[in-house]
Amino acid sequence: MYTNLDIIAIGEGLVELSSANSIKYADKFDKYYGGDSLGTAISALRCGSSAGYITRLGNDNFCEYLLEAWSFEGLDTSQVKFTQGQNGLYFVGKNEGKSEFVFYRRKTAAMNLCIDDIDFNTIKNTKCVYATGFVQSLSLSVREVVREVFKFAKENDILVAYDPNYISKVSTQEEAREYFEEVAQYCDVVFLNTKNDTPALFDTQSPDKVLKIISDKAINTCIIREHKKGLHIQNNTFNSFIEYKKSNVVDATGWEAAFNGAFLNYHLKGYDVSKCVKFANALSILQIKNVGAIKSIPQRNETERLYNEIYG
Repeated sequence: MYTNLDIIAIGEGLVELSSANSIKYADKFDKYYGGDSLGTAISALRCGSSAGYITRLGNDNFCEYLLEAWSFEGLDTSQVKFTQGQNGLYFVGKNEGKSEFVFYRRKTAAMNLCIDDIDFNTIKNTKCVYATGFVQSLSLSVREVVREVFKFAKENDILVAYDPNYISKVSTQEEAREYFEEVAQYCDVVFLNTKNDTPALFDTQSPDKVLKIISDKAINTCIIREHKKGLHIQNNTFNSFIEYKKSNVVDATGWEAAFNGAFLNYHLKGYDVSKCVKFANALSILQIKNVGAIKSIPQRNETERLYNEIYG
């Protein structure tokens, strides 16, 4: 579809079945698709980037739906491989104002992604590669893919972006630290949050302490989402803080992945880091107003309209 892509993300595509009601009492669900790194790719795409996805799809009843939905979106699927097996699925609902989830993602096709599936010529013609610690946790072979793609990208002056996306039900703290240390030397941009990521990786919720650690690792750009407060930005010697804007939260599922995609889109277009964060913040404010991780990601015109309203 594209000769050169702005962003390629590595990960797992999931079927999302969502309801504005509790899963227990919902009598119907809206079908869509999800996945943390996929959300970042789609967010970047809806902001104006060309984006592709690296994964494996299983030949179950959802395979054709996922592939067609991604292609309709404009996502480059030339690096999607097919295999025997099932695709992951999750339910998301709302219960007393809080999101609730049920996942079915054991032994999914994406776990079989391996280094032989990777076309490094495609990677070489890409501006940015992206993955998460959640993706690394899928399997040893996927972990190898992330490491080797990041290494190759670094060697070829391709931007490398990473989000640990630490989830205690998926990985132990020790595993999360291994995932991060394995790729930190290749990273140019790292996204973190103080609620889950920084306590697991660095035993602290202090943004200042984390920024010092990231600086010592020679990572150029770090965005820290401080829980309920705002966004800390470090870019080489530049530091800044942007408070969160108050907004009505309907469903916060996937907002950080969407934020990352918007940031990378504007970063690749040459905007200064603070402006990129503000665009990403505007997009995430819109994203959390509706149910669904990727379904609720707004288009570029909506994001830029809200950006202008908030930041002028």
